[in-house]
Amino acid sequence: MLAELLALFTTAFMVGLSGALMPGPLLTLTIEESARRGAVAGPLLVLGHGLMELLMLFLLLFGLGGFLAHPAVSRIIAFLGGGVLLWMGAGMLRSARSGRLQLELQEDGNGPKLSPRPVFQTVAAGGIISLANPYWLLWWATIGAAFVAQAARLGAAGIAFFFGGHIISDLGWYSLIACGVAAGRRLLGRQTYHHLIMICGLFLMVLGILFIGAGYRGPVGL
Repeated sequence: MLAELLALFTTAFMVGLSGALMPGPLLTLTIEESARRGAVAGPLLVLGHGLMELLMLFLLLFGLGGFLAHPAVSRIIAFLGGGVLLWMGAGMLRSARSGRLQLELQEDGNGPKLSPRPVFQTVAAGGIISLANPYWLLWWATIGAAFVAQAARLGAAGIAFFFGGHIISDLGWYSLIACGVAAGRRLLGRQTYHHLIMICGLFLMVLGILFIGAGYRGPVGL
């Protein structure tokens, strides 16, 4: 049981980190807000983002729990989730190899200082930017739903380990970005960032194959 929970936590962390690493609306907002408020902007934005993810988790568990528990539905979700993982992983590999991905952080602390927003507005912005991102909704409808179906097999502990691993990856990455902006320097070199993206891309592709296999054979442990 513990081994299954740790495996679930690790895979949820890696998949969450893979998504967080890709430039997107939340990353852009983190950079902009960190210039206003400093390093604390990262955790505040992730708090808003995490509340929306918690809401989505509850909707999947209680609103769609019986539907997801049907064997045929869980197989379809695993198959779709695996396909999206393969697509995301391949895209990450292509982007990293082409050198198109960059973290545009301030190189010094001499940039313009912006007035910080109220704490509530910063937290709300993290939630709103998540809801406005169609890829976030796609993730929960496919990969997230597949993870929830697997986690539910392990009971409340499985749900907690899944969500914990997922949100900790977001918190760690966006806090690192916020600290980098607040410090006015780049924390990751370009090559290191590209290698990290490639590792996560490969991980997503392997996990995608496992999910597709689960779609053919029926639910299996991660």
